[in-house]
Amino acid sequence: MSCASPVGEGVSPAHNTQAGRRILLLACILLLLPLARAGAEGQDAAGEALLRRVGDRYAAAQTLSAKFRQEIPLQNVGIVRKASGNVYFGRPLKMRWDYKGPEAQLFLADGEHFFFRPAGSPQVIRRKVDEKGMGGKIPLLLLFGKGEITTMFRVDAAEPRKGGEETLLRLSPRGDGAPEVRRIDLVVGVRDALIREVHLFDRLGGENHLYLTEVTINPSFPGDFFRFRKPAGVSVVDG
Repeated sequence: MSCASPVGEGVSPAHNTQAGRRILLLACILLLLPLARAGAEGQDAAGEALLRRVGDRYAAAQTLSAKFRQEIPLQNVGIVRKASGNVYFGRPLKMRWDYKGPEAQLFLADGEHFFFRPAGSPQVIRRKVDEKGMGGKIPLLLLFGKGEITTMFRVDAAEPRKGGEETLLRLSPRGDGAPEVRRIDLVVGVRDALIREVHLFDRLGGENHLYLTEVTINPSFPGDFFRFRKPAGVSVVDG
């Protein structure tokens, strides 16, 4: 890539929309991955076993927090959109991404709707938290504990990293359950079974890379932590 840019800086609205969709997809995938439980046989038994351990670690969690770093290469532009901050998840149907930097951004799910505001946009996009609101791309009933990732993805390979401290699990879709996803590379800590990296590759050639640190299971949040608050001077549109 010829240069790097913070999210939203020097990028057209069309690319903001494109990247926004990929952020939404990756956020949902991130919620889906920890729900893995014992499932279908894979080509790599050790990889399937590790994926089940990840599921056991996360399935009972009611909340989660982590620091994140995200990189989204923009096709045919030569720019990598970068973002970082803190991310929080809660059951049911709740998540919040707090971005660092001067460009105001919003990404929130309050239990009923997703709210997404690209950097520099005068609008907040609202979508219902269900399959229809996602355009059928990734069934949200699976994302929030009502299904299993092993019914949608298989482990094609398990590659040790960092002297065996981590394992990269290469996942591919089963059938047409995730039609826009070509591959997911999931990096997991072997000892703690915590997700450290998520690399999403879609069928249109797009990529979305997420790096997680300081992951905490079941932190306490205030009762209104996931409540949407409309920013001043910004309109809310359904999209």
